[in-house]
Parts: sequence; structure tokens; C-alpha cells
Amino acid sequence: MSAATHASDDLPGNPLRELHLDQLRRRTSAKWRTHPADVLPLWVAEMDVPLAAPITKAVTDALAAGDTGYPAGTAYAESFAEFAAARWDWEDLTPARIRPVPDVMLGVVEMLDLVTAPGDAVIVNSPVYTPFYDFCAFNGRKVIEAPLGPDHRIDFAALAEACELALGRGRRAAYLLCSPHNPTGTVHSAAELARVARVAASYGVRVIADEAHAPLCDPGTAFTPYLTVPGGENGLALTSAAKAWNLPGLRAALAIAGPDAAVELARMPEQMSGSTSHLGAIAQTAAFREGGAWLDALLAGLAENRKILADELGTQLPQVVYRPQPGTYLAWLDCRPLGLGDDPAAHFLEHGRVALNAGHRFGTGGAGHVRLNYATSPEILTEAVSRMAASLQS
Repeated sequence: MSAATHASDDLPGNPLRELHLDQLRRRTSAKWRTHPADVLPLWVAEMDVPLAAPITKAVTDALAAGDTGYPAGTAYAESFAEFAAARWDWEDLTPARIRPVPDVMLGVVEMLDLVTAPGDAVIVNSPVYTPFYDFCAFNGRKVIEAPLGPDHRIDFAALAEACELALGRGRRAAYLLCSPHNPTGTVHSAAELARVARVAASYGVRVIADEAHAPLCDPGTAFTPYLTVPGGENGLALTSAAKAWNLPGLRAALAIAGPDAAVELARMPEQMSGSTSHLGAIAQTAAFREGGAWLDALLAGLAENRKILADELGTQLPQVVYRPQPGTYLAWLDCRPLGLGDDPAAHFLEHGRVALNAGHRFGTGGAGHVRLNYATSPEILTEAVSRMAASLQS
């Protein structure tokens, strides 16, 4: 049995309870150095966890051997295919349909080049991960929003309207699907994704699925890879171990083609794979192959933190609307009842010394909201909510 399939009998403890604030403040990454030391940072997608032991070993072994050259081989692709088969019953994925890329968003840019041209439209479900707007604009594409419904799920009437608008000029279009969804944490169901495929096919829109948060779904909620649903055969997807195992500094990602899109993926420039971090690929291969037990412990800790966050908000900030969702480690908080304007994150930073992501930067539907990263210790999470509540009295 692979480590991806079953956790070992010697389960690790909750990774979110292993580091204290003084240890975290020694880190030099963006999360801990962007703001002054008196700020609790619950913003960028870094987790307050130690590395999983298999990853540490793989990287330190590579460094000890001087194995810091250019990437080669298919181990990274194979490790993900094994993980996907074990976790999501994705049995027909082969390394031939997988290409390494430097990171998810650079992979998105390359995939957009495969199926659209400058001036074409890219549909997104707002509010959505802010780089979707930035990288599409960088790539010369026009973003068209299909806002989520009030329940934070795909609004198919809005999606159809966006498809019509995108194709109204007689051009091509792509639908950049965030699955699971960032910032809301929504996990799209298999039925919803199959409906996405039907709508996309009816308009001739190509689907590119960003599945970077896929391993971070609560065990009680099934994650469905877009390329496995009926009609998803001509889709494209991107994934990585960076979010689930806290590896943004060991950057690497995988571009994946549905069976009917393999020829297009083969046209991706070879230098994209050659630009992938060799150490990043080594680390992420170890994560997918040997990090299953650590991931299971993390998922249990995240479920605990979701409950803590809901309870603390209910007690200290009952006006804030929070609908816990089973995907990602991100909470989407509706702070409009507090009367703090379009950017409540600015208030919480200045008056509460808590750093959150400003919701208005996530597009339509984001004003008056904040994104909170709860992948931290329960103590830090509780203190952050207390500071947010106290800031309203200042």
C-alpha cells in the first residue's frame, strides 16, 4: 500500500500545533516579513507548519549529494498520478499527459496560449484568486466575470451569459475554473463540474482548471478532478503540492491534459519543463508519494480550526457572516454588517494589528469582505479574532 493511500500506524501530530509564535517570527518569508512584528499575519497562502519529514529528508539528501542541477525524468508526474489514483480514483492518468511547469500561474499563461489568442476572453468566477486577473491581463486576454451565486457556488445563468459575451465578438474564449475555489473554499461537486463541461461544450469554450488546492479538501467531501467528468476530455488542468504541503519556496507545478487535449499540451514549449525547480520537483515528488500521513493530520487540524474560527466569530464578532466550506484553508468573511466600507482589511490591520487579504481585490462580490488564512495554530487564530473584535471598540 502506498503512503498516499493509507496513513501509517505512527500518525504524526497536528502540524498546526507544532510551532509557536516566537518560532514563526524567525521565518524570512513574505508572510512573516511583510508586516511589522506586532502584526498577526493571516493573509498570504503560507501555512504555519513544519515540513513533512519525507520532504525534509528528500531535499536534504539532494543537497548533501549536490543534486542541484536541471530537472529530468518523470518521477514528479508519476508521483502525482499515483496520488490521484489513490485519493480520487483517477485511474487513467498517465505521465504522457502531464508536463512539469515552473508554477501554476505560469502554467495557466502557457495553457491560455494553447487555446486562445491575445484579445480573446477568459471567464472567471468572481470573487476569485487575484492573480487570475493579473496574469490574464499580462497575457493580453480580457477577463469576463461570471460571479458566484449568494451560496458561493457556480451560477450557471451567469456562466452562460459570460460565455455569450466572451464569444460575441467572434473570437475564442477560455474558462479559468478555480477548483476548489479560492477564496470561498467551495468544493465543486461532480454534478456541477459535469454541467460546466456541458455548458462549455455548447459554447465552444475551453476549460482550464486550477486545482492547486485539490489535496486540501475535508475527508468528508469528495474532490472531483475536472478532467475526469463526462465532457472534460478536452480540458486542461494545473496542480501542485505547494499549497497542501507548504512548499511555495520550492516551486514546481504540473500541467495536465484531458485525453483529447494531449496533442495541444505537447505543443507547450519544452523550456517550460526545463525551467521547473529541480529541488521543487524533488520536494513535491516526496510530498505526493510519502506525505499522505502528514496531509491527513493537517486536514484534521484544519477541520478543527474551521470550527474554532466559526465559534470565535459567533461569540466575538457575530455580525460577520462566515459559511465554513470544506476546501482550502481560507475563510471568506462578509464584514459588510460592520460598516467598515469596501476594505475592512485595512481597518483590521491598522486598529487590530491583524493582516488579512482585502476582499475587493478578488473582483466583483469581494467588496466589504476579507480572506483569512486559518492554517495557523489555534492560539494565533483565537488571538486574531479577539484583536479584530477589540479593534471595533477603538
